Amino acid sequence: MHGPEGGRPPRPAAAQQPKQKQKQRDPYFDNAKYLAIVLVALGHSWEPLRDGSRAAGALYIFVYTFHMPAFMVISGYFSRSFQGKPHQLKRLLTGVAVPYVLFEVAYTFFKRWADDDPSYPISLLDPWYLTWFLGALFIWRLTTPLWKTVRWPVALALAVAVLASVSPDIGDDMDLQRVLQFLPFFVIGLFLKPEHFDLVRSRRARLLSLPVLAVALVVAYWAVERMNSAWFYHYNSAQEMGAPWWIGVIMTFALFGCSMVLTACFLAWVPRRNLWFTALGAGTLYGYLLHGFVAKGSRFWDWYEVDWVHTPLGAIGVTCIAAALITALCTPPVQRVFRFAMEPKMKWAFKEDAAAAARTRAKT
Repeated sequence: MHGPEGGRPPRPAAAQQPKQKQKQRDPYFDNAKYLAIVLVALGHSWEPLRDGSRAAGALYIFVYTFHMPAFMVISGYFSRSFQGKPHQLKRLLTGVAVPYVLFEVAYTFFKRWADDDPSYPISLLDPWYLTWFLGALFIWRLTTPLWKTVRWPVALALAVAVLASVSPDIGDDMDLQRVLQFLPFFVIGLFLKPEHFDLVRSRRARLLSLPVLAVALVVAYWAVERMNSAWFYHYNSAQEMGAPWWIGVIMTFALFGCSMVLTACFLAWVPRRNLWFTALGAGTLYGYLLHGFVAKGSRFWDWYEVDWVHTPLGAIGVTCIAAALITALCTPPVQRVFRFAMEPKMKWAFKEDAAAAARTRAKT
C-alpha cells in the first residue's frame, strides 16, 4: 500500500518508538573495559618473567593491584538496575552461567590434552583459571537486590571480605574466597553515579593521579622482594598463606584502599571519545576467556624457556604480542564465531514472558 506521493506511508509513532529509545553505548566505558582487559593479558604475560626481572615483577604487582578491581567496579555500575526480573535472569543465565559451564568444560579438556593430564576432573564447583570471575559475577549480580536494601552496603561488604580473609575453612567451592574478598569492589560499583566518573575524569584528577601512579610504581618495585604477590589474588585466607589472622584484616583494608585509588587513577586517563579500539570494549569477555588458552598453553609448552624471552627486548616483545593477541580476540569476527558460547539466545530453554509479549503487542 502506498501513500499519495507514491511512496510508503510513514510508520506510526508507536512503531518508531523502540528505535528512538535504543540505547547507545558510552565510549568511555567501552574504552575502560578494553584497556583493562589489555592489562589483564599483560599481567598474565609478565608472570613467568618475574623471577629474572625485578622490573617485570614490579609491573606485575602494580597492574594486579587494580586491573580486576576496575572490571568489578564497572560490572557493579552496570548491574545497578538488576532486580531479578525474568529478562534479567535470562540474560544472567545466557551471558554468564552458560559461558561459565562451557568454558569450564573446555578448559578442563584443554588441560587434559595440553598438560598431558588425562585424569584431570571436570568440576563445575571448582573453577579452573579464568572462569572464577564468571562464577563470582553470577553470585554478585544475584545478590544485587540485597545490597540495594541494606543501610551500609559497602561497609557490610568490607566486613564480609575481612571475615573471609581470616576464615581458612571456607574451601574451594566456586572460589568462594575470591568471591567474598573481591565483593566490595562490585558493591561500590553498584552505588556509583555518572557524576562520580565525571569527577575522576576532571583535569585536576588526572594531574593528581600522576604522582600517585609514580609512587605506586616505586612501592611496587620495593615490594617485589618483600611481599607475597598472592595477596593480590585474594584466593586464600591469611592463615593459609602462613600469616597470623590479624594480617588478613590489615591487608584487606590496605589492598582495598590501594586498589580503589589506583582504579580511580586508571579511570581518570581513560579516553572519553570514540577511538579505534572503542568497539572492542563490547568483546572483552571474549578476549578474557579465549586468551586463557594461549596463556596456559605458553606454560604447558614451555614457550618461556627460550633465553631471548628473558632479555629486555624479549620482555617488550612478549608484552606487544600479548596486547596484539587480546586485541584480536575482542574483534567482531571473533565475537561472531564464538557468540554461540558467549551469548547464546536459547529461546527454546525459556518460557515466554507474558508481560513482555503484551507490551510488544501494545506497541505494534
